[in-house]
Parts: sequence; structure tokens; C-alpha cells
Amino acid sequence: MSQHADLAARAGDLDATSPLSGTRERFLVPEGVIYLDGNSLGALPAAVPDVVQDVVTRQWGQRLIRSWNEFDWWGAPERTGDRIGALVGAAPGQVVVTDSTSVNLFKVFVAAGRMRPGRPVVLTDGGSFPTDLHILSSVARLMDLEVVRVTHEQAAGAIAEHADRLACIAFSQVDYRSGELWDLPGLTRAAHDAGALACWDLCHSAGVHPVGLDEHGVDLAVGCGYKYLNGGPGAPAFLYVAARHQDAFDHPLTGWQGHAAPFAMSPDYAPAHGITRARVGTAPLLSLLGLEAALTAYDGLSMADVRAHSQSLTGFFLECLDGLGLDLPVVTPRDPERRGSQVSLRHPEAYAVVQALIARGVIGDFREPDVVRLGFAPLYLSHADVLASAQHLLEVLRDKEFERPEFAARAAVT
Repeated sequence: MSQHADLAARAGDLDATSPLSGTRERFLVPEGVIYLDGNSLGALPAAVPDVVQDVVTRQWGQRLIRSWNEFDWWGAPERTGDRIGALVGAAPGQVVVTDSTSVNLFKVFVAAGRMRPGRPVVLTDGGSFPTDLHILSSVARLMDLEVVRVTHEQAAGAIAEHADRLACIAFSQVDYRSGELWDLPGLTRAAHDAGALACWDLCHSAGVHPVGLDEHGVDLAVGCGYKYLNGGPGAPAFLYVAARHQDAFDHPLTGWQGHAAPFAMSPDYAPAHGITRARVGTAPLLSLLGLEAALTAYDGLSMADVRAHSQSLTGFFLECLDGLGLDLPVVTPRDPERRGSQVSLRHPEAYAVVQALIARGVIGDFREPDVVRLGFAPLYLSHADVLASAQHLLEVLRDKEFERPEFAARAAVT
């Protein structure tokens, strides 16, 4: 039996025994497409179109402003937040869906600085997603903070070094470029031992990793709704504030929907009780209710099973690379406990390689300067998809399809 046949048989066995067998039917994935970019924009859940159509034509179109009460539009940010909370290990009342990731980062960074006065240092990952670094730099200028950039390997030592002056750590649980899973439990403990807060960006872990916000004592967290949570382009983000901190959560964007009595129309601000104080202005209801519908794709699933399927998919992809003789530098850790739900590879013509794959119906993405980034969303990908994508990659490289001129021109990519 050939190596490919061996891998095909193994893929069949893995898919047959997966606890997520059949969940692909919960999505409208285009025929002939292997979608490996769910870590940028998730696929469309089958439940979403009818819900959005109903919101537009009946709730908005017919019931008009009455829908704020009749369909509880007002409660949607907290209601949807609790759904996400169940996926990231947060008890009800600690997550709210509101604003964008960037806006929520601004809120939590300022709040963390205010909650730790006299401690001017914030530790962050120097290779973090740009918006995290840009927002943190802006907050540092506003609040006279010092941002210290470290690597994963340096983080624990830097926490100890700056312990007496440390306000918070601000890391992403999964590195967006490499797919490396950071040590959220250990770094959170180290921050607390230093008297600091732990703030985590969950954009690349929410929906594919249990996270365990409450279990590990995380203080503040943010994440987006449009990647693995499949809320659609521009879906609102979410914000977590541990219950023990909510009374002290003093963020800078004190809009009317975070007011204790929003319809009293008072000119003076009084924060609402609980997580509602993290709200600012009127939510984008079409996007928010679309996200709420998208989250039903997780109904009946345990995050432990989702994580296990994710690890199996990424591990099998690495196995396929080795078995098919694809000798590319792997950026992502091979240890499944240190890996998010993606595999990143290096190639000097990475952009052209990705474009050649897309032309074959294998949609991944590219990151500067030379990273082929492939996201494995466990709810709609199979091991058979994984093997097929590896085979396509082999052929693109073997036949030098990436050298075709149509794949060379750079375009904007997400």
C-alpha cells in the first residue's frame, strides 16, 4: 500500500471515530472548497441566514422599534456573551458582546492601569497582533505607562524582574502568526504572584480551545466574533471581566448603554452593575444577532471534544507533511499541547504558494514575510480534508505552480 493510501485509510478511521463527526452539516461550506482560513473569517453556519432574514424582515421590518422589548434586542449583548462564556470557561455574567476587539482592548488596558495605580509597567508580546501593540502604545502615552515587549521564552523571567512595578501582562493565548499556544495558566499565576493583573487576547483560541478563564483566574480578556466563532465579517467582539473585578472595572468609554439607568437620561454617569458597565453605545444588532445564531453550531458539543478534534487535525496535517515528503520548515510547535488550531509553514514565496493553493480550492492565508498560515477549524474540517490539502500543497511545490505570474502580484489579504 502506498504512503498516500496509508494516510487515506488513517484519515477515514480518524473521521469515523471523531466526536465531531457530522458537525460539518451545521455549515454552508462551498462545494469543492477546503477552507483553511477560519482563523481569519469563519465559515457560514447554516443557522445564520434564516435568523438574519427574520431580523431584517420581521423583527425590524414589521415590529420596528417594538423589537427592543419583544425580541429582547436590549439583552442580546449579555445573552450572547453568556453563550461565548460557556465556550471559554466563564460563568454567566462575566462576558459581554460589544464593540470591536480594538475598542475592547483599549477599555481593558486603561481599566487595568487604573486598577493597579503606582505600577507603570505592562508586559506584552513584541510579536503580537499589530492592533494589540498599537492600542497598548496609545494607552501607554495616555497613562504614562511603560510597555516592555518580550518573547514567550522571556515572559516568566520578565514578570519576576518587573514584579514590584508591574500593572498587568497583556498576551495573546495563541500567536496569530506561528500558532504557538502560550502558557495562560502559568503566566496568569506568575502575574498574580507579582500583584499584577492578567489580560488575554483570545482571538485565535476562542471556539477551538477550552481556555478556562475562571479556572485559571484570568482577570480580563477580549476576543473577536468572526474567526472560529463564525459570526461573520465585522461581527462584534467580546469582553470578559472576572466577577471579582467588576465593581472596580473603570474603563474610559462611558457610553449611555453602560449606565446604571440608561433611560433616565442623566447627564452624569453612573456605571451599571456587573458586566453591563462594559457596554458603550448601541450594538450593531444585525451582526450581533447573526453571531448569536452562529454560536448554535456549538450546541451539544463539549469544548474538550472540540479541542481534541483540533489537535487531531493539526497533528494529522504534520503527519501528512512528513509522510508525503514535504520538507518545509514548520513554524508551529509539533507538541500538540503547545499548538493552537493552525499550522504555519515557511517558504520564500509564501504569498504565491497560498495563491496557487487558493486557485485549487484550498483557501489558506499568508503572513509577512514568508509564512503560509493554515487554520484548521474543527467544526467543519475532516481528516480527509487535511490529507487532500497536504496533497495539493505537495503538487503546488513539486510542479512549481507558485511560479506562475498570476500568483506573484501582492493583493490585500486578511
